Amino acid sequence: MAMDKPAISFEPPRGMRDFYPAEMALRNRVFDAWRRAAALCGFQPYDACVVESLELLQRKAGEEVSEQIYAFDDKSGRHLALRAEMTPTLARMVAARQGSLQFPLKWSAIAQCFRYERMTRGRKREHYQWNIDVVGEASATAEAEVLCAATSAMRIMGMPDSAYRVHVNNRALLGELLVRQGFAEEHHAAVFLALDKRGKMPDEEIAALLRAEGLPEEGVPKVFELMSLSSLDEADAMLGGGSPAVARLRELFSLASLYGYADRLVFDISVIRGLSYYTGIVFEAFDTERKFRAIFGGGRYDNLLTSIGGDPTPAVGLGFGDVVVGEVLKEVLGGDAAPARSGIVIGYMFPEQRDAAITLAARLRSEGRDVDLALAPSKPKHFFKRAGEGTALEAVFLGPDDIASGTARIKNLDTREEAAIDLPAL
Repeated sequence: MAMDKPAISFEPPRGMRDFYPAEMALRNRVFDAWRRAAALCGFQPYDACVVESLELLQRKAGEEVSEQIYAFDDKSGRHLALRAEMTPTLARMVAARQGSLQFPLKWSAIAQCFRYERMTRGRKREHYQWNIDVVGEASATAEAEVLCAATSAMRIMGMPDSAYRVHVNNRALLGELLVRQGFAEEHHAAVFLALDKRGKMPDEEIAALLRAEGLPEEGVPKVFELMSLSSLDEADAMLGGGSPAVARLRELFSLASLYGYADRLVFDISVIRGLSYYTGIVFEAFDTERKFRAIFGGGRYDNLLTSIGGDPTPAVGLGFGDVVVGEVLKEVLGGDAAPARSGIVIGYMFPEQRDAAITLAARLRSEGRDVDLALAPSKPKHFFKRAGEGTALEAVFLGPDDIASGTARIKNLDTREEAAIDLPAL
């Protein structure tokens, strides 16, 4: 007797997602905002292969990257991986044509990324990430443009300005403060790590972490003194004034005032963004109640191209994932998180009205209207129930009397208001 085959699971692989039409509505709201904001701010779209050389990713993140992402060998023995982020790919593409590209570059991509790691709220093993980068500009206008695009996207997707804040810091400022406080170079990485953990673990555990990293006992309270800095003025005073890193941050805040988003920027000494990747100003956006992970984050990374063999080139970039912002939108907007209704749905009562429904749909589509045409006749009650549960804003239902008069009624499904619409002659 043949063994029964085990049932196939209807769930996607762990950490991956399916997008039914309802989920696509929210995803499209986010993607449309990203694309519109990129265009508004002059970022050119680009794309690349989702499979990358493992060596490229290891150059950027080290050997342990193969444990965190989906790495594999192809049939020819090449060491490959699904991209975990877009920035190494961007660096590869720029380095490949560095002699022919016109700098500065302003590029934008929506990339599907994969990373095998522990899942939490707002973190999947697959996500889409909007990357916007300025390559080839050393001034703070690069950071200002990147943040302009990001804050514009938040507004376009319906996020209230009061619902989030962009926390800004400068890694160069941290370096200056550590030197001023007498920390030896070999302890800087441990202090950066401690600052990055602030708010994520108790202070006692941070102190233990510092001691485990070899920081002298007298240095521990100095680290917490740094953590207590809450303004640029305090940081500048600790440095005795004249700090280039403070001046750089002040310039960014001044530019943000000109752009109109300075009310959403806050100085935050705890924003680190990793230990070696970023070189200057760094930033992360959070919902104001801090219920979620960072909505987006980025900063200046002036050394990345040289790390893969390219020429020295200043750069600023930002990664903006779809998972967290979707959660925040649902929290903040509730039922309004899905896009507003749009388009027209057309139905008919009997087969004799099919041709009239088709010609009406064809005319409206030729005028640029989005039309969902019923594929079979139905009763009015069933048609309007389905139309009301769908995404169309308006509905037209054709019966024998409408064909006879040459005029039908178009109903607004939100307001229930009706208006006459002429039917095309058959």
